[in-house]
Amino acid sequence: MLRDLRLRLQSGRRYALLGENGAGKTQFLKLIATDVWPSPGSRGSLRYDSGGHRLEPGEVKRRIAYLGAERQDKYARYGWNLPVRDVIATGLHGTDLLLEPPSEEELGRVERLMRRHGLLRLAARRFLTLSYGEKRLVLLARALIGEPDWLLLDEFYNGLDRRGRRRIDRMMAAARRDGRSWVASAHRLDDLPRGTTRLLRLQAGRVVENRDLRRSDLQALERLASPSRVDGTAPLRAAAGETLLRLRAVDLYVEYQCVLRKVDWQLRRGQHWAVVGANGSGKTSFLKLLYGDLAPAHGGEIARRGLGPGRPIELWKRRIGYVSPELQTEYAGAGDLIEVVASGANASIGLVDAAPAELRRRARRWLGFFGLAGLERRRPRELSYGQMRRALIARALVHEPELLLLDEPLTGLDALQRGLVKRRLDDLARTGTTIVIAVHQHEDLPGCITRLLRIRSRGLEVATTMDLIDSPEDS
Repeated sequence: MLRDLRLRLQSGRRYALLGENGAGKTQFLKLIATDVWPSPGSRGSLRYDSGGHRLEPGEVKRRIAYLGAERQDKYARYGWNLPVRDVIATGLHGTDLLLEPPSEEELGRVERLMRRHGLLRLAARRFLTLSYGEKRLVLLARALIGEPDWLLLDEFYNGLDRRGRRRIDRMMAAARRDGRSWVASAHRLDDLPRGTTRLLRLQAGRVVENRDLRRSDLQALERLASPSRVDGTAPLRAAAGETLLRLRAVDLYVEYQCVLRKVDWQLRRGQHWAVVGANGSGKTSFLKLLYGDLAPAHGGEIARRGLGPGRPIELWKRRIGYVSPELQTEYAGAGDLIEVVASGANASIGLVDAAPAELRRRARRWLGFFGLAGLERRRPRELSYGQMRRALIARALVHEPELLLLDEPLTGLDALQRGLVKRRLDDLARTGTTIVIAVHQHEDLPGCITRLLRIRSRGLEVATTMDLIDSPEDS
């Protein structure tokens, strides 16, 4: 919730919006974008001016472009699988879908923008087939085609590899040259667009700082993001036990495209793996294969401990904890957090029947384990992105799984919460939970991770050193 806001954003300035998870950054950006309004009875008001003239809400919508995880998730939630050319064209009118075919002049504008930002090769691709980073590039292009005065970026760099970040940086540099202003929320130094010069800091829904951005502010963000391995704690090195998963000669296809080819790999109890690779390399698909949402092509074999031939995959899923960005999309309209976490016991999205008292008790315990005690009656849309991500990790653990599969689990978390989750994952590893985690940044790895699997050129490479996580493949 936002309270007692007193603030004037000035055209031509570019703001960093900082604050802990739950401070109100997303709601602040939505308020500016007129996606939400002050509560009824509030004595405050919003006023938008241009050249000394007050703007009406409809004109404000045209001049402001809001970009956050929710917009990207919306396409997946509703199955909007438009060609990229059409997605960008919707930005001309500020609609989610094309209400009528674009004119020749509009198509020309779209083509010129795509050529300027190196997106022409994606023009005919369907949006939902793109990699995570490619989707971000397309949505930024969609925002820019409307030539807004302001860009509101809500953790927009989350989940991008270094190549994707550099491409976004180039697009933002072009926006700066074109005179665009912006407000960009971030938890890390690398997540601030270059050219950001002002600092807004939120705390408990209030603006507590509004000043020029100093070098010391950037240095503080950099220190907070430093890897946990430098704190002096040694990585956990447990002896490997029985085999949980074995892949033999596995080819994997997604949407008729080959993602992995001739994969041989095994996972043993007590081994804790990092999975790395560029955006679009297949990390998410690989985790879905392990979980059971995807199956190998004919001729390949995946053996899961305790799951014989012909047995339903749901029996395996009830022994596995799984967290992915897609889950956050699927829970957008779910019940309260207790129900969200409790649904993990059946590997289901939501609950058909009310959760038994014992399951609700376990759900509360895991919420508390990740610092969410007191929020159990809130619904997903009432939480920050980072709070919801922690709730989904709690969901994955409510049935005490033997294997935990995590796809970018620290996305959207501030530095303190990243540290908390990494410590909790180390605790779980010490008590016997095997962990496989896909990340882009070394700093997101808990100390228990000692093995590295790189996905490149449609194959897997078992690295001999953890240093390979920062190799040129991701640059």
